[in-house]
Amino acid sequence: MSRKVVRTSKFRHVFGQAVKADQCYDDIRISQMTWDSCFCSVNPKFVAMIVDASGGGAFMVLPLNKTGRIDMSYPTVCGHTGPILDIEFCPHNDNIIASSSEDCSVMIWEIPDGGLITSLTDPVVKLEGHSKRVGILSWHPTAHNVLMSAGCDNVVILWNVARGEAVVRIDSIHHDLIYSACWNRDGSKILTTCKDKTMRVLDPRKGTVLCEKEKPHEGSRPVRAVFVSNDKILSTGFSRVSERQVALWDPKDFKEPLTLQELDTSSGVLLPFFDPDTGVVYLCGKGDSSIRYFEVTDEAPYVHYLSMYSSKESQKGMGYMPKRGLEVNKCEIARFYKLHERKCEPIVMTVPRKSDLFQEDLYPDTIGPEPSVEADDWFQGKNAEPILISLKDGFVATTKAKEFKVHKSLLKTTTAAAAASQQDNSGEVQSLRKEVKDLKAAIDELIKRVSELESKH
Repeated sequence: MSRKVVRTSKFRHVFGQAVKADQCYDDIRISQMTWDSCFCSVNPKFVAMIVDASGGGAFMVLPLNKTGRIDMSYPTVCGHTGPILDIEFCPHNDNIIASSSEDCSVMIWEIPDGGLITSLTDPVVKLEGHSKRVGILSWHPTAHNVLMSAGCDNVVILWNVARGEAVVRIDSIHHDLIYSACWNRDGSKILTTCKDKTMRVLDPRKGTVLCEKEKPHEGSRPVRAVFVSNDKILSTGFSRVSERQVALWDPKDFKEPLTLQELDTSSGVLLPFFDPDTGVVYLCGKGDSSIRYFEVTDEAPYVHYLSMYSSKESQKGMGYMPKRGLEVNKCEIARFYKLHERKCEPIVMTVPRKSDLFQEDLYPDTIGPEPSVEADDWFQGKNAEPILISLKDGFVATTKAKEFKVHKSLLKTTTAAAAASQQDNSGEVQSLRKEVKDLKAAIDELIKRVSELESKH
């Protein structure tokens, strides 16, 4: 009788653990919107969460160390006139965050180093180009100041944030609501899923379809997808009988999935988070109370179930910490920020190791904050691999974060333009007023003459 051989993997015993209560962020009214985005974004400096706000949309940005109860009057970022649907920190500057909203706009904000002292209402840059609400944001992984947005007008726009302009507009490919949009590792391709039941790989600069797969999952509920190692694609969706599924695809041969696994019958859309350093993908469902994780390898069956972190309370959203924000001396390979109804709870994923030494096999060189190509060069066709950093001594920013150069000049030009147009407008108003005055005088004169004539007759 053959014994079943257990697959060896250093991630087989990864376990998730919620932090102690005093390390959570309490008394935060998380947004009640039903939109399927993460509602949370984190980096080594800040955690940002979309919150309930009356008369528009708002999100809160807290320094990572500001745990405990958050005062009701704590300042927020509240410049949008409609509810906020998505937020994402810039990977190349930890103080820059983008937000998108039901008011059809995308705004870029600069958060001061210690966090907010007063509420922010004026963005550094406002990007307008969508005609319906904007629900998806994604910064380019290697190009500086390139941002992708996707709206309910079925349009994907690539922005040069430094210039505040839309450079590429992909508006004829998606025939229905876009469910997800993401970049590959070097940002040379975009992957989208859509309500028209098609998963597409696009050339971002030409706006053309490189390959597509109809019905990656048979069910009619939303499909999510991310690029994993070697530009393979991992998708989550539903079967015809509403069972949740996870599948792995090779874009070179889209006919059949490399593997397709059925998970359970819950209704929440599974949001995938992939870690390219370890090959582990984490699936978090909105409304679930668990995080499943799988290892993606190059040999069949390709996607190996590792384990599951479970808790009692369901999650309303999830933030995923970049690798450089983790504690390497504690063998932490991932950290999530789970949103409850009234709080945010960090969850730490750890590989159990006895040694306190740096574990090189767990922490290969990872993507750093330095962009490898400028926006203009990238839009002209230049691709570049991410610049990697070592985590051996923990991440320390050696150079000043890549500055958002345009801020001052952009603001000057826009304010100057606004002032000039205001002057023009005031000039126009003056001349119009003069014309109206002259007309009134002419009318009064006519009325006077008519009444004189009438009195003579």
